Order: sequence, then C-alpha cells, then structure tokens
Amino acid sequence: MASNRYPSLDFDLGPEIDLLRESVRGFSEEKIAPIAAEIDRSDTFPRQLWPQLGALGLHGITVEEEYGGTGMGYLAHCVAMEEVSRGSAAIGLSYGAHSNLCVNQIRRNGNEAQKRKYLPKLISGEHVGALAMSEPGAGSDVVGMRLRAEKKGDRYVLNGTKMWITNGPYADTLVVYAKTDPNAGPRGITAFLIEKGMKGFRAAQKLDKLGMRGSPTSELVFEDCEVPAENVLGKMNEGVRVLMSGLDYERAVLAAGPLGLMQACLDVVVPYVHERKQFGQAIGEFQLMQGKLADMYTTLNACKAYVYAVARACDRGQTTRKDAAGAILYAGEKATWMALEAIQCLGGNGYINEYPTGRLLRDAKLYEIGAGTSEIRRMLIGRELFEETA
Repeated sequence: MASNRYPSLDFDLGPEIDLLRESVRGFSEEKIAPIAAEIDRSDTFPRQLWPQLGALGLHGITVEEEYGGTGMGYLAHCVAMEEVSRGSAAIGLSYGAHSNLCVNQIRRNGNEAQKRKYLPKLISGEHVGALAMSEPGAGSDVVGMRLRAEKKGDRYVLNGTKMWITNGPYADTLVVYAKTDPNAGPRGITAFLIEKGMKGFRAAQKLDKLGMRGSPTSELVFEDCEVPAENVLGKMNEGVRVLMSGLDYERAVLAAGPLGLMQACLDVVVPYVHERKQFGQAIGEFQLMQGKLADMYTTLNACKAYVYAVARACDRGQTTRKDAAGAILYAGEKATWMALEAIQCLGGNGYINEYPTGRLLRDAKLYEIGAGTSEIRRMLIGRELFEETA
C-alpha cells in the first residue's frame, strides 16, 4: 500500500485535517495493512494496536481535551476512520465501534463522574469499548429488545442477551440498552454502562463471520447481572433518546469506512493494470479498463464529497437524519460495487485469495447491513423527505 500514493482530488479540508490524514495513513501503511490478510485468515483481533491508536490521539478525536481527547470533531473522525479502514476494514470497524459508538456516546451523554471514570482509559487504548443494542429478535426493530433491567435497591439487575456486538469478546466498557419499563414501548428503555467483570455478565459465543474477520463480534449474556444505579447513562427510561441522538453521528463516522475500502480497491487495481500484460501491452491501456478506472475514481470522489459534507454539518450541529443515513447508504452500496469491479479488473487473479480483492468484497458487504440496513436507511430518508415536503 505504501507505494500507491498517486494524486487525488484535494477536498480542501484544511491543514489540520491534512496533517491528521498523513499521520494516520503512515501508521496504517506501516502497522495495519501488513497484518490485514493474516487477521482476516485467522480471525484474530490485534489488541496490541489499541494503545498505539490511542497514542496517535484517534480514540478521543471528538472528546474534549480535559478528558484526554483532542477535540478535533467529526470531519477529523471520518478521515481517521477512512485511513484506518484503508489498511484494514476490520480494524476500521472495531475502531469506529470503540471511538464513536462507545467513547462518543459517553462524551455526549455521560455525567461528569462517568466521563472522568471511563473516558481516559478508553481514549488511551488501555480499554476497549463497545455498544450493545441488537438482540437475536431485535435488529432493526430496536424497541423490540427483550433484555430486562429491574431496579432492586441501589442497583439494577439485568437478564437477557445481546447479539452481533462488535468488540464484544474484548470490551472492557460497554454502552448497553435494556428495557426498564416493558409496557412503555420506546419510553421504557434505559442505557447503562457495563464493565467487563461485573457479576452475571459475560461474552458468549464469538461469531464466525463472512467478512470483517479480525473485528471480533459476539453474543453477550446477562444472568442476574448487577449494575449500580450510578451507571445509568443519561436519564431513566430515556435510552431511546440517547440512542437516536447518536445515530446521525454514528452513521456519518461509519460512512467513512466504505471510503477507505474503496480507496483500498484502487490501491490494488491501479498498480495491477500497469503490471499485467495481455496482447503485448499493459491492460490499463485498453479503453474498457480505463473506463472502469474512471468509474471507480469518480464514484470514490462522489462518496467522499457526500460523507465529508455530512461530517462538516455534524461539526456545525446542523446535520440532518436523512443525509446522515444517505451518506452511509450511498457509500456502503458503492463500496460493494467497487470491490466487485476490482475483482473484475484482476480477472482470474481477483478470484483467488492470494489477492485482497475477495476480502475487500466480504468486508464491504457489512456496510449494507450493519448500523441499519440499506432498506431501513431508504425508508428513513424517504419518510423524512416526504414529511418535510408535506
């Protein structure tokens, strides 16, 4: 990957962001890309990278300096997510789940004591973070969750399971949503801060996934898990507000994962079309191949423009739900398309595991499923647009 520094469009993100990109790109080329194939093959989480990412300031990129963060904001977070994912989409996914789904949720909703207790070790990378929302019977239907939390004295007792939890097997701190009033629908859900080692809590089966291998995903089990009342994140029975208020930021940041994947596709294809010879010339000299390169390049830049614009809106506090969903919808689907195009450009070599194109395709598909399926995103965008124009 280090040799693929060909010119690309300057989006004028500013010198601070450009410097951040160079720093993360260098780290990704040196530390992440060389192990991407092996962590995919072995499905092993590279825990040793977490303190290194912390030393770069990436875990607390949206967090105020008083808690150990850098306070650079969501555009910076997207650029970091993009460059980490360029080296390995799996590491990028785990990084996004840690730094955005967990760290940023605590930053936005935690009280002073919670922030001072949990953020420093998450930001340094000493601890790994996760968010637990989905269940075996409640994926897109969040309100259908069955994990129960009953108040008993000065604590809550949780019973139930969560499923498909990124970083679940390694997480030290988790934002977990549970039903505190089962008869109140969306008004009966509360967010909790759960710690590894709490009595009655454990990570169960690690899931064997098609892609994003190396980003550990598991079931979580709560069996009379006792959680102190002080670990309620936000207000009692207002977990849906915590959840929904963070979704736009979650989608905006995770939308940068596909950008890194698409760039990784070009990192494979561009050198290949120069090196591969057919009929006495490099295949990149054929017009059909140049057409593919043109489509891949323009699609990547279109996705970048949308994602960066939404991230900037997040930094201004002006993002809209439909555009946060739109950015990850468009980028996620185009990443899958581009991975397929990369396989096609490599021909037979694209279909063998000696090359990374198959891994890129398997990884890309997750972004059409996780953090809300493409179908849910379309429904949300269409509904918002219809209601705004009524």
